[in-house]
Amino acid sequence: MSQPVIKIENLSKVYRLGEVGTGTLSHDLNRFWRMNILGQEDPYAKVGQVNDRTQKATKGEHISALRDINLEVRQGEVLGIIGKNGAGKSTLLKLLSRVTSPTTGTIKVKGRMASLLEVGTGFNPEMTGRENIYMNGTIMGMRKWEITRKLDEIVEFAGVAKYLDTPTKRYSSGMTVRLGFAIAAHLEPEILVVDEVLAVGDAEFQKKAIGKMQEVSTEGGRTVLFVSHNMASVKQLCSACILLTNGSISYRGTTDQVIDEYLKVNEEVISSTLKNRTDRKGNGIAKFTNIQLLSKDQETNQLQVGQSALFIIQIESIKEFNNINVTFSLYNKHGILITSTNTSFVNKEPISINKGLNTIECEFNSLPLQVGGYFVNLGIIAEGTQADLIEKAFSFNMVEDDIYSTGKFNSSSKSLVFLPHKWQVI
Repeated sequence: MSQPVIKIENLSKVYRLGEVGTGTLSHDLNRFWRMNILGQEDPYAKVGQVNDRTQKATKGEHISALRDINLEVRQGEVLGIIGKNGAGKSTLLKLLSRVTSPTTGTIKVKGRMASLLEVGTGFNPEMTGRENIYMNGTIMGMRKWEITRKLDEIVEFAGVAKYLDTPTKRYSSGMTVRLGFAIAAHLEPEILVVDEVLAVGDAEFQKKAIGKMQEVSTEGGRTVLFVSHNMASVKQLCSACILLTNGSISYRGTTDQVIDEYLKVNEEVISSTLKNRTDRKGNGIAKFTNIQLLSKDQETNQLQVGQSALFIIQIESIKEFNNINVTFSLYNKHGILITSTNTSFVNKEPISINKGLNTIECEFNSLPLQVGGYFVNLGIIAEGTQADLIEKAFSFNMVEDDIYSTGKFNSSSKSLVFLPHKWQVI
C-alpha cells in the first residue's frame, strides 16, 4: 500500500464575524500571549459552533468553517471533495495550500504541491503570462532550465501563445484559468489541488483538464484533490470522495457511495415547501410558494420514460406585474443541464400576474429521459431584476418503460435522452 502524502489531524478553522480582534485590548493581548508565545490554542475560539449560514450573525460571533477534520490521502489517490456551498471545501484547500493557517490541528504534506484555488490565484497581474509561468515554477522550487523545458507544453495546453507576452491583467477569466491550470499540471507537482475554478472554462477545456488530471494521477503516480459541484466530472475523475457538511466530514467512501449520500441530503432539502425555503436568492417582490408534478391527472414524483409531465407552479406577488419571465431548468442528478426554458422564449405574449397568489403551468408532451433522478431550478425575473431563484426546487425520478414499443429498454445506455426516431431499409 502506498504511503500517505497528506495527513490531517484534528484540523479546525474558526473565523470571527464582524471584527478582526476580540473586541478588547486585554483579550487581544491574552490571545497573542497564549497563541504566539505559549503555542496554545486560541482561548476565544468556540470550535464547537456549527457554521449554519441560514442564521443571522451576531457581532463578534465565532464560526467554525472546519471542525475536527481527520484525513489521510495516499500517493496516487484522486480524492473528490464535495458538499454544499459553505460546507468548508475551499477553506480546506486553502489550509492545505498554506494560504491561511489552521486554528487548531496539524497538516503534514510530503512533496511539492501546486494549487489552483481561484481565478488568478498566484498570478501577478502586471506580469506577462511568460513571466508568471517562470515565477510560479520558481516558487515551486524548480530551476529555470526545468521551467523552460516545460514552457511549450504549458503554452500549447493553455492556448495562449498569442498573448504569452501580454500582462495577465488583460486576460479574460477563461484564459487566466487555462494558464493557471496548465502551470499547475505541467510543472510536475507531487500533489495537485484543484478547486471548482474549472467551471469558468468552456466544455472543451474542462474535458482537457479532466484528461490531464487523470494522466498525472495514473501515469505519474501523483495525488489529486478535486473540488467540484459537477458530479459527472467527480465521477469521471475520482476513485474516492469525502462529503463535507457544515465543516465536518460526514461521509467517506467510493465516489458512487459519497455522491449517492450527497444527493440524498439534497433530496431532504428539496422535500421542504418552497414557501419556507431560506436558501433562495432575489429581492422577493415575487416568490415561488409551491410546485407539483402531474401526469395523467395524478400528482407524482415518478415518471416513466417518455411520459407526459405537467408542472404546476404557484407564485406569490406583492403587486401586479404585466411582464415577468419565469425560468425552468432541468438537471440530472449529476448536475448536467438537460434543458432550460422560460416564458418569454416560448410564449408570444408576455406573462402577467396579479397581486397575491398566482398559478402557472409548464407542460411537456413527453420527457424521454434516461432512468434516474432529476431536479428543477426555478427563477423569476420581474422589472428587470431577479425576484426569486431557487436551486433544486423540485426532484423526481424516471423509471423504465417501453418507449419504442418493442418490448425492450436499454437502461445501460449512456444516453441522456431517448429521441423519437425510426429505422428502415430503402
